[in-house]
Amino acid sequence: MNDPNRSLYTVSEEEKYCFDLRGYLIVSNVLCPDEIEACNAALDHFSDKIQTLEAGSLSGGSSALTGSFGRRQLTGMLGWPTPYRKPFRQLLVHPVVVSRLNEFSGKGFRLDHGPLLIKAIKGTEGHRLHGAGEPFSPVVAYHQQNSKIYCRGITVAWQLADCGAGDGGFAIVPGSHKSNEPTPNEVRSVEDHLGLVEQPEMKAGDVLFFAETATHGTLPWTADHERRSLLYKYTSRGTARAVGKHFTPESRHGDWINELPREQQALFYGPGVHHGGQLPILESDGETTWVAD
Repeated sequence: MNDPNRSLYTVSEEEKYCFDLRGYLIVSNVLCPDEIEACNAALDHFSDKIQTLEAGSLSGGSSALTGSFGRRQLTGMLGWPTPYRKPFRQLLVHPVVVSRLNEFSGKGFRLDHGPLLIKAIKGTEGHRLHGAGEPFSPVVAYHQQNSKIYCRGITVAWQLADCGAGDGGFAIVPGSHKSNEPTPNEVRSVEDHLGLVEQPEMKAGDVLFFAETATHGTLPWTADHERRSLLYKYTSRGTARAVGKHFTPESRHGDWINELPREQQALFYGPGVHHGGQLPILESDGETTWVAD
């Protein structure tokens, strides 16, 4: 994996093995200092747009994940005015990303949502671990067959600050993307993680790929410097996780859709599972079909 003679933009057999085995992969030293500085300077310029979540909103009452502060986050970078948007648009299709996602998610992959800056200062709470191979989630399902990886949901996290051992930040249960057993609540809360939760060390300029179906979250941030991780969430071609602007039947097809009964309208919503309860769900007793309220 660290062969100096291998191109940074070529996926090795060792990388594919590690990603399939662990559910995540770190590619080191992708961004140069100037590129890191360009991203951080743009983020600093829009620091007044940063949203601070309420403390306790992500830790879920876990004594191991509690903190004095909520996570800070920012989005919208791709639409910022020039020159601030430029580095984030370049990361969107960075050759290191394209080469790996073609292998891990399939050609034709798409950005589902993001980028999202996750920022933390010392004392920021962690995020309860979520995701797992069980229960099965078709929108982020992971499958490997005939030496080909099919990962429907992959997050690419660019590190814009160092994340050393014990600093906190991204944490994962390696191999959980293929687990066939439910994740114990004590592991999700990290209150009794059974020695399974790993916090990888990363440097500014490294990029992390992880399968969304893996059990992952964040540990409380303990370092004196800020955590800065920039997340782009990709999916395979035929999958949608976040709801787009053309989600409702009216936005997709026009006002004529309102002439249809609710049961028929329910079939005209756009793709996406994170719909915030907007999606009507159909039920049937074999004779009648209705929208479940």
